[in-house]
Amino acid sequence: MGSPAFAVPALEALAGTYPVVGVVTQPDRPAGRGSRLRPPPVKVTAERLGLPVFQPEKVAAPDALEHLRAWAPDVIIVAAFGQILPPELLSLPPHGCLNLHASLLPRWRGAAPIAAAILAGDTVTGVTLMQMDEGVDTGPILARREEPIRPDDTTGSLTERLARVAAELLMEVLPDYLAGKVRPVPQPEEGVTHCRPLKKADGRLDWTRPATELERQVRAVTPWPGAFTFWQGQMVKVLRAAPLPNWSGPEPPGTVVPLGEGAAVVAGQGALQLLEVQMAGKNPLPIEAFLRGRRNFIGAVLT
Repeated sequence: MGSPAFAVPALEALAGTYPVVGVVTQPDRPAGRGSRLRPPPVKVTAERLGLPVFQPEKVAAPDALEHLRAWAPDVIIVAAFGQILPPELLSLPPHGCLNLHASLLPRWRGAAPIAAAILAGDTVTGVTLMQMDEGVDTGPILARREEPIRPDDTTGSLTERLARVAAELLMEVLPDYLAGKVRPVPQPEEGVTHCRPLKKADGRLDWTRPATELERQVRAVTPWPGAFTFWQGQMVKVLRAAPLPNWSGPEPPGTVVPLGEGAAVVAGQGALQLLEVQMAGKNPLPIEAFLRGRRNFIGAVLT
């Protein structure tokens, strides 16, 4: 059970070793220009592998549960599925339901743990394989594996690495778990943190905040929803940036100041050097190329 690209390596690994009776994923959703229906990455992979696919709007619905009972799974593996599993489903397989969660639980329980770790300035994160219970990411732990967060990591790049780590961890632990050789360990009560799903508004840059936090925000919301600000009423996406924590000047936060051939934006503390930006409907540009056609950008106040 899974939906985004994070779940794909685990599905591929399972399909290469075990008889996968079926794949459950979210329904196709409108996306992109024209709002055409787009299948989840897990569905695309499952169809390529020739596996049965089930896309219930609500997995807790009686007809959905009946469908899954007919599959009679021995164990259910969940990775970023996007729905809460009801008690009837948790108790369905003899070996229970296992979840691959992209954090070192109990830190960052919730829907966006990778972005949360980057936003918080964590230097390490990882993947936890846990036995699911009725809580949200509260079940006992089977295994964890750490992964460093690199200074230039975005949510996109870190997700790709953690997806591979998750698949490796699953295939390492699952045989012993099914053989009864792995004992789940309850999560510690200390160190619990929570995170919510990202929203479009989480990409808007608040220039009164410190530059170090703004730079982490740019990376945390890449690729979605993307960091953005407004100049003369038009949206400007900030694709890459670097913090200048020791910069100081008299200009108020949001003011664009020259920096060599490029530019920086004054923050509440320090300044944020712009490296790559994009106007709505235009191609991404290095800041030097962006400025050549927009000389009045220097000195503007972004909102």
